[in-house]
Amino acid sequence: MLVLRMSEEGHRPDSITIVSILPAVADLGLLRIGMAVHGYVLRAGFEPLVNVSTALLDMYSKCGSVRFARVIFDGMDHRTVVSWNSMIDGYAQSGDAEGAMLIFQKMLDEGVQPTNVTVMGALRACADLGDLERGKFVHKLVDQLKLDSDVSVMNSLISMYSKCKRVDIAADIFKNLQNKTPVSWNAMILGYAQNGCVNEALNAFCEMHSRNIKPDSFTMVSVIPALAELSTPRQAKWIHGLVIRRFLDKNVFVMTALVDMYAKCGTIHTARKLFDMMNERHVITWNAMIDGYGTHGLGKTAVELFKEMKKGTIKPNDITFLCALSACSHSGLVEEGLCFFDSMKKDYGIEPTMDHYGAMVDLLGRAGRLNQAWDFIQKMPIDPGITVYGAMLGACKIHKNVDLGEKAAFEIFKLNPDDGGYHVLLANIYATASMWDKLAKVRTIMEKSGLQKTPGWSLVEIGNEVHSFHSGTTSHPQSRKIYDYLETLVDEIRAAGYVPDTNSIHDVEDDVKVQLLNTHSEKLAIAFGLLNTSTGTPIHIRKNLRVCGDCHNATKYISLVTRREIIVRDMHRFHHFKDGVCSCGDYW
Repeated sequence: MLVLRMSEEGHRPDSITIVSILPAVADLGLLRIGMAVHGYVLRAGFEPLVNVSTALLDMYSKCGSVRFARVIFDGMDHRTVVSWNSMIDGYAQSGDAEGAMLIFQKMLDEGVQPTNVTVMGALRACADLGDLERGKFVHKLVDQLKLDSDVSVMNSLISMYSKCKRVDIAADIFKNLQNKTPVSWNAMILGYAQNGCVNEALNAFCEMHSRNIKPDSFTMVSVIPALAELSTPRQAKWIHGLVIRRFLDKNVFVMTALVDMYAKCGTIHTARKLFDMMNERHVITWNAMIDGYGTHGLGKTAVELFKEMKKGTIKPNDITFLCALSACSHSGLVEEGLCFFDSMKKDYGIEPTMDHYGAMVDLLGRAGRLNQAWDFIQKMPIDPGITVYGAMLGACKIHKNVDLGEKAAFEIFKLNPDDGGYHVLLANIYATASMWDKLAKVRTIMEKSGLQKTPGWSLVEIGNEVHSFHSGTTSHPQSRKIYDYLETLVDEIRAAGYVPDTNSIHDVEDDVKVQLLNTHSEKLAIAFGLLNTSTGTPIHIRKNLRVCGDCHNATKYISLVTRREIIVRDMHRFHHFKDGVCSCGDYW
């Protein structure tokens, strides 16, 4: 360092020297050297100088020592707006968004006028908190300060509204924004993707591409997850090709997104090939691959990969354990899951979150250990949330346990969920047990509360088009053809041994029950796919809900009689149907 050479040559660093070297120390994260410089500042009597103190608090903030930064900040007799900005940014960078907002409010209370840097720090804090009201307050401040022509500020507004679930406002800001930068496009594409607006994200990406604005790694990391949600292999290959042409195939985060995308598009083997080709892997790379194996029902492979990861230098985090527990749950690997859960805190010092507890209940419940699962819930060190009781209720539905199902549902309803799906689960438990009076009560509660079951839909991509089907759809141009073919197909699979499961349908005659089953969205999508693709072509279906028992059984028989591979991605996992067998082993 030049400053050491300066000292060796007998020159005493002055305050200007200190202010010059501290930003370099901050950028490199050299806390120990920063503390040594701080010691020199105290000995030299430079601490009362506002520029020196500001540089010190900025250094401590960027080196992750916000507590020390705050001590310096509180001890300053005079503060510039840069001092306030550094403190706000320090809290925001450290993950203490509430702390950042408190400093921001204190700044306003003391009459210090914010700059563009100030409001960007405050907007980031609002985004992290998901605090729409305070975000709107900062937006008004932006207008008052006439910062609406600052593209960086407007980009921060786009990100804030997107994270606060108001992507519609973000889109309006983006639409009216003059002189959009690549960061603007990235913020909008990511905003759409984060809010489940997959088509809008892809449309924005295509428009960006058409305007010859070159995508960077941030663009790709934003748009690739949107493609993953569509679960269409053709578009996955297209975006992969674009990554290669843009020379971004060495970027660890872009490649991780591709691994995750291929896994979510049903091509788990391609995901593993990319994983193995990567020279550098981040913890999220391992998480994506482990989770991919879990959702494809390859629990043992997921466990093997997790064990391989633990031998390396990259340590598993809380998400890694969640992915491993989920993989064990989907494959019935109870003992392995129990070991992983114990290892979290004992070996890695990771405190389980509500999601981990939910995964454990799911693991035990799916395996039929309902009493053990309920006992696990009773002994939790934190109050169980909806996800925990929801996992218990789902397990009770699978194993037809009315008593524990009622207990779990009662706890869920006390937490007042907006999702009517939990009421439907309880209703199905009662129906299976022929408890019609209780079933009627649940339906009455749903009607009075205005709760409804989420409508089911299925997607299938043929050529360059994605076709959507809802249960009982008649609006599709090929509807008549689809229903005629489906009628013939059902006759064929019945001859092969298929028996309709009508247990989940009530209050109608048996022949109507069968008719209703045959209009489920995934059956319509599968029939359409079979009609419009050549023999031997695999069919990829995307479904928004869990595959029902009847459709799962029917699809096994359809794969047998048509000799087609049918890949269904539901809300939880993948089902690979081939030759009358499903990859999940009927354990889902």
